[in-house]
Amino acid sequence: MNATKTQRILVAYGSKHGATAGIAAEIGLALQQDGFEASVVPAGEVRDVTPYDAVILGGSLYAGHWHRDALRCAHRNADALNERPVWLFSSGPIDGSAEQEDLLPVPGAAREMERLHARGHVTFGGSMTEDTPGLIARMMVRKGKGGDYRNAEHIRQWAHQVAGELRTAD
Repeated sequence: MNATKTQRILVAYGSKHGATAGIAAEIGLALQQDGFEASVVPAGEVRDVTPYDAVILGGSLYAGHWHRDALRCAHRNADALNERPVWLFSSGPIDGSAEQEDLLPVPGAAREMERLHARGHVTFGGSMTEDTPGLIARMMVRKGKGGDYRNAEHIRQWAHQVAGELRTAD
């Protein structure tokens, strides 16, 4: 890659209720702070990844599955994704487990990681609060099982690590 050109990074996310969008936005801000041009968009809107030098693709977890928009984005762009650096992330545990240990990706994300030759995967804590739409979310929050377990510091640290890897590859 040309060292004088600002690298363009796509941060795409699949999310039903938006918690994963917040993680993607945090990743995008950290990459911009590191001098990259980061575009943060819903995975369902991504039709072509070829204008980007690298891709970070994330999906929220639902009942052990990676969000369908993230999977569809990966399948739709598989050839182009195999030609550039790719990292994956997941959001979802509505507890502190993502902060306490490195969680393995769910099977769907693990398959995509292998298929796309992704350079890494991380699972961040999810969020389910009284503002989260949906019957299941309301029930969980009422039963005291909700919360916001996204950790901005952990997200930024990971994004800065990705930025360092991209600089090293230059």
